[in-house]
Amino acid sequence: MSSFAIAGAGALGCYYGARLAEAGNEVRFLLRSNYEVVRVEGLKVESIHGDILLPEVTCARTPEEVGKVDVVMVSWKTTANENYEKVIGPMLHENSLVLTMQNGLGNTERLSEIFGAERVMGALCFVCINRLEAGLIRHSGGGPIEMGCALPGVTPELEELAAIFEKAKVKCVVSPNLGESQWRKLVWNVPFNGLCITEGGIDTEALLALPDGEEKVRALMAEVIAGARSLGFKIGDSFANTQLDRTYPMGPYRPSSMIDFVEGREVEVEAIWGEPLRRAQAVGLEAPKLEALYQKILAMV
Repeated sequence: MSSFAIAGAGALGCYYGARLAEAGNEVRFLLRSNYEVVRVEGLKVESIHGDILLPEVTCARTPEEVGKVDVVMVSWKTTANENYEKVIGPMLHENSLVLTMQNGLGNTERLSEIFGAERVMGALCFVCINRLEAGLIRHSGGGPIEMGCALPGVTPELEELAAIFEKAKVKCVVSPNLGESQWRKLVWNVPFNGLCITEGGIDTEALLALPDGEEKVRALMAEVIAGARSLGFKIGDSFANTQLDRTYPMGPYRPSSMIDFVEGREVEVEAIWGEPLRRAQAVGLEAPKLEALYQKILAMV
């Protein structure tokens, strides 16, 4: 694997793309609103793991201009997934891989339907990152990723890709069961992204400072864990404690969905809340708090 395309080069895509480029990989950024700034001024990342300055960035406005690459990394919001085929297709050659770095459920399945499951992988990103302005990204916490194949198991391609990320100073855990890993991330995403919206657009610190903030978070986490178990994924009750223990030190972190909400952008409602709820209900599990949260977010956005 020698070439990468970043499709949906927002804060997340630019951060990981910059890490790969700094490590000497060929990285092509597919940009829209940031194109002119990045083309002229380059890309800068302010990071707790060391700043990155890329004065010259290979960027393009269309997938045809990007050309065919070995790995297409998809980091746009799931609300734009109707663009999968027309954007990703022109950048694939016979052996290209598609790595979705998106939130929630349903992404790997849809990509597999379009491009074939054997070439689809998913990466779960545990990172605090925001775009401050065009061409400027701030990475304030975390950074590791958990990567797995759409089909169960670990392939040589997956191990090679993980090694490339490791060399780019990104801790990478290989998961033999991507589905379980996706549910583990939802244990955090469902309550924190959701409640930070429904409580009026607040950060995680403010949410946990509410008299019943932690109680609400724990109740939702318990339902997500129960949903995962109902589908055969083994997530213990103590995992909720682990997630809370790592959240308190993050301080006033603003989850991505809350930022989208307060800034008037589309929120990834179905991928993060709707699809997990439907999958749990499909196997007979009641999840009243998750359902109430889902309905309240729908009414607000």
